[in-house]
Amino acid sequence: MTTATPRKPGHKATRPADGRPATAAKSVPAQESESATADDTPATASAPRKSARSKKTAQAETGSAAPLADNTATEASTVESRIAATDPESLRDLYRDMLFVRRFEERTAQAYQQARIGGYCHLNLGEEATVVGLGAAMRPTDYLFTNYREHGYALAKGIEPGRVMAELYGRSTGTSKGWGGSMHMYDTATRLLGGYAIVGGQVPLAIGAALAIDYRGEDDVVVCQMGEGTTNIGAFHESLNIAALWRLPVVFLVINNYTGMGTTVEKSSAEPDLWKRAAAYRMRGERVDGTDVLAVREAASELIESARSEGKPALLEAVSHRLKGHSVVDPAKYRSTEAVSEAREHDPITLWHARLLAAGVLSEESAAAIEAEVTEKVATAVEFAESSPHPDPSSLFDYTYATPVPGELRRLPADPLFPAEALR
Repeated sequence: MTTATPRKPGHKATRPADGRPATAAKSVPAQESESATADDTPATASAPRKSARSKKTAQAETGSAAPLADNTATEASTVESRIAATDPESLRDLYRDMLFVRRFEERTAQAYQQARIGGYCHLNLGEEATVVGLGAAMRPTDYLFTNYREHGYALAKGIEPGRVMAELYGRSTGTSKGWGGSMHMYDTATRLLGGYAIVGGQVPLAIGAALAIDYRGEDDVVVCQMGEGTTNIGAFHESLNIAALWRLPVVFLVINNYTGMGTTVEKSSAEPDLWKRAAAYRMRGERVDGTDVLAVREAASELIESARSEGKPALLEAVSHRLKGHSVVDPAKYRSTEAVSEAREHDPITLWHARLLAAGVLSEESAAAIEAEVTEKVATAVEFAESSPHPDPSSLFDYTYATPVPGELRRLPADPLFPAEALR
């Protein structure tokens, strides 16, 4: 039996006085007592069968708290040093991907105002560095569950842009055949398993997927993305508890944009440092600057690989500003002029553009070329959506159940309550 190394002291994470997100990832203590063990909770009959990987991990951790990574090097590094250590072409690719998400979402807002897109619509504006950084950290076979602000994540997961835009337009070529719209994107091929409109609705389902992976002994990982408001609901805490007890391969990604709809985090959460909530479940917690794509990629990669190889769930809080209202129709009048200005100052696209220019990785000419490329790509997606057919009403109930159900009601609103032959 191997004894784990002593855990490192937790770092105190506080928001800087100017409201800027913390630059480096922070670790939260796995538990308060040095003498407690990861296995001091008795096993119950209801616990699922564990895979060989999980059993091995449990044996390795018996005897002390799970060790935490030493973040000294991460904290000491700067954005500039990370840029200098990264391949220039990769840096430009990250910029291209971030800019594409931005232009895609801006075009989505325009289409919504033109009544080309209906229903609710929530944009990733201001979240692009986190979206792209997470996408770069995940394997194509890893699963992603998201909330209703998922367009950028769908693109980062590898879904064709035309299919994403077609779903927004409600066309049959969309990811959900046009029946899901903005909040219900789903694609088994790329393993994006939703798009959920109910706050926190995706979290228990992500736990189920992680349990299936563990039960089969596979090495995929589930990433469950959510907003900061989700951390206050019961399903969030229940899911973290199960993930920690059963050592499931799942990483919880909390997007903290300072405001849950119209309420600040400080006014809705007794513990506004959301990454610290992992401590209650002896789980590793990290906070990362959500405007720094390299920092997000680094932090997410580390946590995902730890979940993959050791079955250690984790909580990652990415902090960035939401550049617009909660949804397309929200004017965000609850924000002060100072808050709006601060958000604009921390625009991840503007910051990344300036940093790459300063590092000589990007020039005004190459930036203009990327802009033109991205604009054309978005236009192509819109053209595909515009030319795609609407779903036939007869297909409305085709995906209500995974398998046929006897007596399933498929009556449309205009159909008679009883068939004509039944009235004879």
